[in-house]
Amino acid sequence: MKNFLIRTVTSVFFVATIVVSFLNPLAMVFLFALVTGMTIWELVGLVNERPFVQVNRFISTVAGVYFFLAMAGHCSGRVTSDTVFIPYLITIIYLLVAELYLQAKDPVNNWAYTMFPQLYVALPFSMLNVLAFPAAGEYSPVLPLSVFVFLWLNDAGAYCVGSLLGRHKLFPRVSPGKSWEGSIGGAVLVVLASALVWHQLNVHAPGQSNLTLWQWAGLGLVVVVFGTWGDLVESLFKRTLGIKDSGNILPGHGGMLDRFDSTLLAMPAAVVYLFTLTLL
Repeated sequence: MKNFLIRTVTSVFFVATIVVSFLNPLAMVFLFALVTGMTIWELVGLVNERPFVQVNRFISTVAGVYFFLAMAGHCSGRVTSDTVFIPYLITIIYLLVAELYLQAKDPVNNWAYTMFPQLYVALPFSMLNVLAFPAAGEYSPVLPLSVFVFLWLNDAGAYCVGSLLGRHKLFPRVSPGKSWEGSIGGAVLVVLASALVWHQLNVHAPGQSNLTLWQWAGLGLVVVVFGTWGDLVESLFKRTLGIKDSGNILPGHGGMLDRFDSTLLAMPAAVVYLFTLTLL
């Protein structure tokens, strides 16, 4: 009972923080720059515990946060020159060249794990800016916030339906608790929610989205599929490392990776989907 209360309080605080941050573009950028840094710091700390892995935790974290902020400035129109990305590129080059002088036992491992946080964390989180600033100087929280809402509803629907009706395992090798019934239940809930979002936007804010009903439903399904894969990818990562949680910073929920695992695939997938529809 106590653990349930802790999880509930943490969830409410977590959701409220994200929703409130989207009310202001600077608050959103600040929060997710912080989230990016904390997640990379956590991830590098985990991989550095593997044999013969020595990734520069501080520089990797700073590089990822800088890339997120550079993307925010570029997408928002506050920074008009592409040279804003040059410091990030120099940092990546440094991290690669540094292995020539560190005399590590397995430099290939270090190179791989150095790039991993940038590709797995920094790049996906930076896609928030692409969704939040569909045009330079124009801020719209509808799309990125919708992705988060769809992920939360998918988790809730999958858990409830899976607990009641789950019989067929979705991916037992990686996550034995997930079922096909739960995944379908989560998907149905998200599609219904996407229809509600479409209706509410048409009634109350017709200029906030150019998506049709079916395009909103498609976005919901993209988030469900890739969010589920994101969860499974992180589960595979933890199983490979032999750990239960990625951290303990969020009481009852584990670490930053545990909380944002679905986001790390769903966000870039949503960007690809919307670019395919030529809506970004």
